[in-house]
Amino acid sequence: MGALRKVLVTVAAMGAGAVVGSALFALVTPGELQKQALLKEIPEQHRQHRDEKAHTQRLVMSTLQEATATQENVAWRKNWMGGGGRGAV
Repeated sequence: MGALRKVLVTVAAMGAGAVVGSALFALVTPGELQKQALLKEIPEQHRQHRDEKAHTQRLVMSTLQEATATQENVAWRKNWMGGGGRGAV
């Protein structure tokens, strides 16, 4: 009888925890209007950010293409991004 009581108490405690967790999740989950507002704030939605990202990708691709065309280690150049030194230190 003691084992059955222990199992029931454990199941009740786990159920109560699940109910509390579900209620908290429902409270903090944003509604549809909040989701739409959040989606408008995504950086990829702004033209300037998209242009900067595309420019960065072009620079990376040109560096990779140059690196494949030469035997030189382009990552250790003194002035490969306009700054001095060895890499991004």
